[in-house]
Amino acid sequence: MRKTNHTAIHLAVVAALFGASTISFADAALEEVIVVATPIKDSQEAALNIKRLSDNVVDVISADTIGRFPDQNMADSLGRVPGMAIERDQGQARYINFRGTPFRWTAIGFDGIDIPGAENGRIPRFDSFPSSITSQVEVNKAVLPSMPGESVAGYVNIKTFNPFDREGLSIDLDVGMGEQDLGGGDVSRESARFSWSNDQFGVMVFSSSNSREQITDNQEPSLEMVNGALQLNEVRFASYKIERQDKASGAHVEFRPENTGARLFASYLYSEFVDLEQRNHFDWEMDPTTQVATIADHLLEYGRYDNSSDVRTLGADFRLQDWSVEARINQTTTEFNTFLPIIYRIPVANKTTASYDFSNPTNVKLSLNAPITDSVFYNLVYDVDSPLDIDVDTFKFDVEREFSDVKVNFGAQLSQREARGFNGTGGSIFGGAPAFPATINPDDYRTNEKWYFNSNNSQDEVYYNNIALRKDWEAAVGSLRLQASSTNEIAIDEDILAAYGMATFDMGWANIVAGVRVEETDYSSKGTLDGNSVTVSDSFTNVLPSLHVNVDLAEDVKGRLSVSTGVNRPTYNEWRASARIDPVNGTVSGGNPTLEAEEAWGIDAAIEYYFANASILSLGAFQRSIDNVIYEDTSTINAGIYGSTFAGQTWDLDGYVNGSDGTLSGVELNFIGQGVDLSESLEGFGVSANVTMLDGDFKRIDGSKAGMPGTSDLMYNVSVFYENYGLSVRVNYQYRDEWISPIEDPAEVWGETERVDLNAMYQLPWDIAGAMATVYFNANNLTDETDIRYDANHLPNQVESYGSRYLLGLRLSF
Repeated sequence: MRKTNHTAIHLAVVAALFGASTISFADAALEEVIVVATPIKDSQEAALNIKRLSDNVVDVISADTIGRFPDQNMADSLGRVPGMAIERDQGQARYINFRGTPFRWTAIGFDGIDIPGAENGRIPRFDSFPSSITSQVEVNKAVLPSMPGESVAGYVNIKTFNPFDREGLSIDLDVGMGEQDLGGGDVSRESARFSWSNDQFGVMVFSSSNSREQITDNQEPSLEMVNGALQLNEVRFASYKIERQDKASGAHVEFRPENTGARLFASYLYSEFVDLEQRNHFDWEMDPTTQVATIADHLLEYGRYDNSSDVRTLGADFRLQDWSVEARINQTTTEFNTFLPIIYRIPVANKTTASYDFSNPTNVKLSLNAPITDSVFYNLVYDVDSPLDIDVDTFKFDVEREFSDVKVNFGAQLSQREARGFNGTGGSIFGGAPAFPATINPDDYRTNEKWYFNSNNSQDEVYYNNIALRKDWEAAVGSLRLQASSTNEIAIDEDILAAYGMATFDMGWANIVAGVRVEETDYSSKGTLDGNSVTVSDSFTNVLPSLHVNVDLAEDVKGRLSVSTGVNRPTYNEWRASARIDPVNGTVSGGNPTLEAEEAWGIDAAIEYYFANASILSLGAFQRSIDNVIYEDTSTINAGIYGSTFAGQTWDLDGYVNGSDGTLSGVELNFIGQGVDLSESLEGFGVSANVTMLDGDFKRIDGSKAGMPGTSDLMYNVSVFYENYGLSVRVNYQYRDEWISPIEDPAEVWGETERVDLNAMYQLPWDIAGAMATVYFNANNLTDETDIRYDANHLPNQVESYGSRYLLGLRLSF
């Protein structure tokens, strides 16, 4: 900290952020001000100190670091950690590939309590967790015995704010407004946190909301090579109008009895992601001889995707003589819903034609030869309705005692889970009811608003009022919800009883953590086949040892070596006993309740050089071996598991099976450096960069090898920042090589992706109503990137663009 006269600089920064023409400084006092702290550097230093003192391979993100990026959710924040890759949906971060692994190999917890992934019980949806709810995020790459065994790839522990983090009354407010440039949709952010504490009592409440309106321009070409030439057979053009919101709210009440070191608390956290989607699309069939396209079908939809987590915890920390005890009771409810009632329209007369040009296969051009209104359609119904609710009761205790040079930890946890739902599709498109009402003509809902194209297409489509269309459709027929099909039912009860013990040996120059975790799983999967109720139950026990060695190789150099193990149970959709059967042909499609859990062991090694207070250069390498890799395939199965009627028969199962011999290995290089470490003239400048190189595959049941879903060969992140005189500016670049999506067709590959984001913040040199005030500007996807997916022949089959996003806001801290 030093004093200097920089008022002119402060005013210039405010003018640059808000526009000098709209700001008046007539009443601004020209006086000497104190240069504010360096929050990026300070937060990096705090996070690196935690990393340096940890007993395992871990990366840490602080709340202030998150706040100085244009992050809208937790996936964005995690995407900058070495080895962590983002998978986006229509431009927005959703899933995390932890070191290039399937989504379900990542365990997630809040304040040390692991919770189920909202999607399918195992897959964390990080788009439902706003980044503003956290105080710190721990990314554990080599897990300790005290952490959940399902952390095959790693364990993400999200620490929320505690009222004792700040003494007395504290109020933080954040409001921002902006625009998504494709379609000009509104973007907004609001959050508030109130906390109060004294020596014994603390209370905190918070609320957060992010909302986005956007247009997504989508085209899906169907291409093939014919006689050495590329041929376009079909192309689908779609324009999505999307309203997305993630929101969270919560509270924490805590009592700390005087002079006891104990605490009693109750906490509540609710987070939710909602996606309201209007889809307009036309599917065109191509004639390669005439170079003319005709309408194949037309879809109209107003649907909803949502997922939520409701986490309630009672906790007590206290001492029993020389033992420290932590006890927790937790109830968690997750909900995951997909509800897409779709009008599927097939032309029956006056098919509109168009000319096309696919010289650029990632941007097919189509020119209409006649208005689309000339077409007459036959209207069918296609309905997707897939709810899944999971209720979890968790009872957990942990005990610790420190001796002269050894720390002993042990504990136990019982997690009782109940999953209920179904995975349904239906409608007249499949030959059944309900039919679309003849009293409604979808063309009556056409508007004059033309489609927004990011691809400069020459089509003449206009949007339909899908919201009004669905409302009238629903009023005409009643509920559009599907009746739960017994062949798609999910009804699983799962109890996981875990116990662990570990010892940490401190030798001054090194410490060693050795221990074991034992998890016993009991599950029961109920379903219906051929009208008969089926229940498949099983239990199994996994012994999960681990060893972590952390050595001070020099004053500023740390060496680490870890060996750890893990187990990943099938998702609830994979494990369901319900299925569709064809006894005549001896086939079954659906769940596989006999799936074995994936078992993994791995080794991590790292060298970390802390060459300055807020700087690091580290090199890490890791390897994982995974047995029973779960994927989709066709296999044979003993039909007797579905009922005594079929005992002794062998059927073909079209569903989920266990592969073998999965391997994943990689190298991570991480650098964080401050310009002042090199020269005083570079004070305020800094760089954060990391690169990860990966390789992984597994063996299918036929003996062939396949790439590990989620694995990119190369990933890297580079951030350049400057902070001084209250100004903080950061530019971040992310790159990811192509990969197989863990939730899509395994023959489909995502193309390489890159992203450039910008965050600028300025702390005002004067208070606003007694609050420290900060203005900020966020810009996402500055280079207007397009996401491309490819089929098995590496020809593009989906091209998606959504434009850039901008947000201008104000933060107040009292």
